[in-house]
Amino acid sequence: MLENIQKTSRRSFFVGAAALTGAVVVASQTPTGQKIVSEVEEVLSPAKKNGYQLSEHVKKYYKTTLV
Repeated sequence: MLENIQKTSRRSFFVGAAALTGAVVVASQTPTGQKIVSEVEEVLSPAKKNGYQLSEHVKKYYKTTLV
C-alpha cells in the first residue's frame, strides 16, 4: 500500500498548500462561500465568550494555590 505513495518534496507540499489556500480564499468570496462562512461564524459565536469567566474549576484551582 505504501509503495504506491510518491515521495513528496517540501517544495511541492508548500506549492500545494498555497494553491489550496488560494482556492479557499477565492471560494469564500463567492455568494455561496460567504453563506457558508456566516453559518460557521454563527455556530462558533456562542462558544467564544469575551472577557474573563470565573468558573467553578477556576475557583477550585485558586483554592489549591492558597498558602
